[in-house]
Amino acid sequence: MKKYLACMFLALALVSAALSQSTDQSDPTAAAPLKLRLSTTTFTNGGTLPLTMVLGSDFCSFVSGGGDQSPELSWVNAPAGTKSFVVTMFDVTAGFTHWGMYNIPAATTKLPEGAGAAGSKFGLQVFNDFFLGPEYDGPCPPNNFTPTNHEYLITVYALDTNLHLTASPPNFPAGAETLYRFMIGHVLDRSSIDGFFSTAN
Repeated sequence: MKKYLACMFLALALVSAALSQSTDQSDPTAAAPLKLRLSTTTFTNGGTLPLTMVLGSDFCSFVSGGGDQSPELSWVNAPAGTKSFVVTMFDVTAGFTHWGMYNIPAATTKLPEGAGAAGSKFGLQVFNDFFLGPEYDGPCPPNNFTPTNHEYLITVYALDTNLHLTASPPNFPAGAETLYRFMIGHVLDRSSIDGFFSTAN
């Protein structure tokens, strides 16, 4: 009888522990982990990109007065285990990468305006799809492109490693495709903002 009671008490204890664990896991009051969040003071998320970000050089005959500067960016809530950050700017409409900066130190929480200049001290950069150099080069949408407004997606990625990109010298330095490929399997979290630009704006 004592052995039977002991087994009953053990079974009840195991069921109680299981129920308690289940309750804790589904507790609606439990705090969810904070997600990585990107923001900028250069433009309104979902709004129009300013001329300071636009290429507007002799290379781009569609726009005049562009400053060709990467925007100010800041982020919070990097996940535990972050070893570096990557920042990209991608023209969703045309499938074109304007900027890729990687191995941004894990302690970094912001980039000032113009951080994407050639030779930047804030991180390493890949050649963008203009193939002008390892730097930021801004929007230059042709005015005869349909749809008129191009959507530009800026994303910060938190990675669990530093990247060691390989190139195929001398004619194929590391570009956006190389960066995206080397990021696979290392992204802990990411956050994006977007803006629009057209020569008709």
